[in-house]
Amino acid sequence: MKNKSLFNKFLFFINTLFAVVLLLSFLLPYISPKSFSLFAVISLFVPILYIGNFLFLVYWLLKLKKNLLLSLVVLAIGWFLSSPFYKFSDQKETSEKELKIMSFNVRMFNFYKWNKDEKLVEKTLRFLEETAPDILAIQEYYHSSKINFSYPYQYIKTKSRANKFGLAIFSKYPIIKYGSLDFKNSGNNIIFTDIVKNKDTIRVYNVHLESLKINPTKEHFGEESNQKLIGRLQTTFKKQATQTEQFLAHEKNWKGKKIILGDFNNTAYSWVYRKIKSDKKDAFLETGNGFGKTFNYPFPMRIDFILTSKEFKVNNFTTFDKKFSDHFPIQANLY
Repeated sequence: MKNKSLFNKFLFFINTLFAVVLLLSFLLPYISPKSFSLFAVISLFVPILYIGNFLFLVYWLLKLKKNLLLSLVVLAIGWFLSSPFYKFSDQKETSEKELKIMSFNVRMFNFYKWNKDEKLVEKTLRFLEETAPDILAIQEYYHSSKINFSYPYQYIKTKSRANKFGLAIFSKYPIIKYGSLDFKNSGNNIIFTDIVKNKDTIRVYNVHLESLKINPTKEHFGEESNQKLIGRLQTTFKKQATQTEQFLAHEKNWKGKKIILGDFNNTAYSWVYRKIKSDKKDAFLETGNGFGKTFNYPFPMRIDFILTSKEFKVNNFTTFDKKFSDHFPIQANLY
């Protein structure tokens, strides 16, 4: 009986740590990584903190212990202050008048053979052709004669003529203007296009913020590797903050309708997300379901987003469970 009591005390100590760190994470969206980059790293682990607190809540509930109040209160605070961890939404019937938008980090169409499936590129292209979004934004694009789409309009921006990796936007509607923010000292970037649909000119940003460079199949979690990993993430989040500021300065000059989509390499619990989302709608929060997991990692990580200006209504949001990359394609139907 005494051993059981000691075990529960130890468990409650761990519970307290999870609860306190989750509570602190609610401050993350308001603190720039430039000011406190180590704190920003917590944003990646918020899903684990939510799951942990929920499991502790269930455990204490089954034990009929008042200890459950700790996680219950913190989770309740998170419900009101933080981005939802899990969503329930009604899906609506699609309409021909809708604008179908897709974002997909294709991991360079398997250029480095991370996947041994020799038909992976063919499968990926077939999926994109069959899904046929009106506007398709691709991150980690690889420019090759073998990669062909039937879209009449496109803007592809690679890092240089020699470097064939970059970003791409494909559209069924005319592109009347395009450009690039050209991040310095980075392999990542943001591009934009002005697309005309009927009488509307819509600015579409394809965002790929500084990469986390986390590979769950290769990372080692020894003490030395953890130190290197944390240090690298701190540097990454500082770069993301600078890139976000560059984007915000560019975005404020556009007064019309806009869609921001892409791979933020950060979660909905981050300063980066809050700054970019600002007065926009998050398509997943509008009509998404489930965890919204977009990165193929052991726990739910939503780091790919489709954001729209308030003028748009989001009819449906879909995360496709397709393992063509380390990211999952996401799609929203707008009108």
